Amino acid sequence: MLLGKKGEDVACRFLEGMGHRIVARNYRSGHLEIDIISTQGNGVHFVEVKSRVAPVAVAPEENVTPLKQKKIANAALKYLHGSKDPGVTWGMDVSFDVVAVTFDGGEEKLEWFPDAFIPMYV
Repeated sequence: MLLGKKGEDVACRFLEGMGHRIVARNYRSGHLEIDIISTQGNGVHFVEVKSRVAPVAVAPEENVTPLKQKKIANAALKYLHGSKDPGVTWGMDVSFDVVAVTFDGGEEKLEWFPDAFIPMYV
C-alpha cells in the first residue's frame, strides 16, 4: 500500500532526526508485523505507524486497538528472541510507540506518541 509506505518513510525520517537508528522496517513473524523497529540510547522502540488522508473521522492513533497492541507485543517478543543485531539486547528499555501521519493536500502532519501503550501479559 503506497499510503502506508509513504507514512512509514515520513516516520523513519522523523525518528532518525530524533537520534534513532532504524533497525528494521516491516518486520514479520508469521502473521505478526511491526512497522518500524529502532534504537536510541539504551532503548529499543517498536513503532506502529498509522497513515491517513485528511479529513479523518477517527484519529489514526486510536486505531491501535488492544488486539493490535497484543499482536505488536507478541511480534516484539519474537523479534527480541531471534534478533541477530548486536545493537539490540535483552537489557535494553523497551518502548511501544505510535506515529500518526496525516496527509492533507501537500502537507504532512506527524504526531509521535512515545510509550503509547504498555503490553499486558495475562
